[in-house]
Amino acid sequence: MKKILFLDVDGTIVDYHNRIPGSAQKAIRAARAQGHVVIACTGRSRAEMQDELWDMGLDGMIGGNGSYIEFQGQVLQHQVISEEDARQVVDWLQARGLEFFLESNQGLFASPGFRERGRKVLQSYLMTKGRTADEVAGQEVEDILHGLVFEANLYRDDLNKISFILDSYQDHLDSQAAFPQLEAHTWGGRGEKALFGDLGLKGVNKGQAMEFLLKRLGVDCSQTIAFGDAKIDIPMLDFAEVGVAMGNGGPEILAMADLVTTDVEADGLYKAFQKLGLL
Repeated sequence: MKKILFLDVDGTIVDYHNRIPGSAQKAIRAARAQGHVVIACTGRSRAEMQDELWDMGLDGMIGGNGSYIEFQGQVLQHQVISEEDARQVVDWLQARGLEFFLESNQGLFASPGFRERGRKVLQSYLMTKGRTADEVAGQEVEDILHGLVFEANLYRDDLNKISFILDSYQDHLDSQAAFPQLEAHTWGGRGEKALFGDLGLKGVNKGQAMEFLLKRLGVDCSQTIAFGDAKIDIPMLDFAEVGVAMGNGGPEILAMADLVTTDVEADGLYKAFQKLGLL
């Protein structure tokens, strides 16, 4: 039976050098050649999906952790943060002195100080993912985040999510209290280290988006396999018939997965595809 495969991107398809391992490319192309459908299911917005990801032949994507759904070039759903909420968050972040970027399908629109403040934080992010200090030295924010835009209007009506640098974990807790109408999370490196906070639409997640897509396609959940590495991926793995955690995943997703494969940098995706008979 042909399957629909839902793949997280960062830490699952893409490694911690922001590269797609050759084995992952081989696995995806081989699975599609067998007739399986492959959907990226990611926190990334459309603007962050570099050409190399699409060149493997992805059939579509769920972006913004569930707020955006595209299949075979057609946008099926796009939920965005209201302009009023977006403006309030931007004002709150600026008043608090926190640097941020606004995640839109048109780009990642960064605050004026994000390049300077974000450089060390994003270098730390890469180091928590296994990179060395020498490897990340000299890396600029544009080398790490695809689609960054500076000096743009920061009051927008097209946002999937808003990410901001945490000066302390309290910033995340305070964002939850300040914006109860939005969903608050943190993200960072290996082991779920909290380097960034983010705010998105309440009640939107990857599992919910998968359910929406399957209904549109008339496909039963029994045909699905999901692959991820982070806490934010748990609804995706929980909804799918089979949930696969990457070996580099955090403890919570490793504990709940049906199958644990090897690290993203140790051919984890290919080995999982092979074990599941997808190649």
